[in-house]
Amino acid sequence: MSDSPLPAVHRLATEALDALDATAGPGAADDALVALLTLCEGLARRLDRLVVATVATLLRRGVFAERGYTSTAAALGDLLGWERSEARRRVLAAEQVCPRIGLDGAALPARLPATAAVFAEGRATLRHVETIAKILATPAAGRLSPPVWAGAEAELADKATIHTPSELHAYGTRLIEMLDADGPEPDDEPPAPVNELTLTRHRGAPGGTLKGRFDDAALFDAIATVLDAKAAPLTGDDDRPTAQRQAEALAEVCGYVLDHAGCVPEGGGHRPHLNVLVRLEDLETRARSAVLDFGGTLTPPELRMLACDAAVIPIVMNGAGQPLDVGRLTRTIPDGLRRAIAARDLGCAFPGCGRTPSWCQVHHIRPWERGGETTRDNLVMLCRVHHRMMHSSGWVVRLCEGLPEFIPPRWIDPDQTPRRRPFPHLII
Repeated sequence: MSDSPLPAVHRLATEALDALDATAGPGAADDALVALLTLCEGLARRLDRLVVATVATLLRRGVFAERGYTSTAAALGDLLGWERSEARRRVLAAEQVCPRIGLDGAALPARLPATAAVFAEGRATLRHVETIAKILATPAAGRLSPPVWAGAEAELADKATIHTPSELHAYGTRLIEMLDADGPEPDDEPPAPVNELTLTRHRGAPGGTLKGRFDDAALFDAIATVLDAKAAPLTGDDDRPTAQRQAEALAEVCGYVLDHAGCVPEGGGHRPHLNVLVRLEDLETRARSAVLDFGGTLTPPELRMLACDAAVIPIVMNGAGQPLDVGRLTRTIPDGLRRAIAARDLGCAFPGCGRTPSWCQVHHIRPWERGGETTRDNLVMLCRVHHRMMHSSGWVVRLCEGLPEFIPPRWIDPDQTPRRRPFPHLII
């Protein structure tokens, strides 16, 4: 039996809310109703502080990352049914007005100490915190010296107690402009024209870095146009930072090109593909790891995800690193079948997403290596973000009456009520 005090706390809170509700009856005096509004706002702000503190603790512990989420806001949205903007506001507040823990384990103050104080006192709302954090994260604010920056934060925190968030934004923007009177330093010497792109693999770790510069306006415009189109948020609630969206957009563009052989020259007389090197002992233990051509070890979830919808040639290696067998293309989705899945799912089928089919992958509901067939009844279309989630976060997808539905893990919904994206094209 659980020793959690939450059931008793829930009962007391319910009784208190019932008592408040009773004071708002038709016979309540005007002054009593006005006072009730003020009281409810104070309680709402206190609940916001409790939620923010709880989110901060979960962030420090990495709870959502351990459960397969790369975004805390996305986890909160699925758990609590929030719009991503609401979730991001609370994550931002947790990062800015709650005490932190340094790399050495030492306790650190909040990034916005003055704002944290007025927020803790209930004199500023979550919107005020969000406004101050965004103002102080601008390039102009970044050029201020630490003492001036701290003074500006204190000034904004003080004004938050008397201004609405919109008024505070206008005031804060003007304040930073005045403090940054000199603006950015001028650069009198134009840079030398350069067009270059450097790919560097990480030593002893998977992945690598790309560093590029394009002074040729036409070259840069071609790259920027593609990334601008494909790095747009998946939905209005996409909370990924711009840099992450652009990085994943570039990877998706390259993956798209690999999937369309006619778009690029053939390499070595055959269609561009990915070689995945699998050791014989790993293959015998259901391919627990693999190595890509350009270095880096795939984890089991990443390998399963890659094998879902890719032109993969598994090359079996023995202990001495010699190839024992080169398999044929496997687990790929025929074009006609992919079109059928796209017509059914209209893009990513995960609730709240719906990214277009051309930028989605096809996922085997029952894994191919476990006997799952490459048939319409065993496939679902997912964008890269939600495809990764299916392999790592505890979500389960299935077809019900021919349409995909998703079952959340128990920590999100103890009843595991299936969720489904609306399909307007099927409404009669």
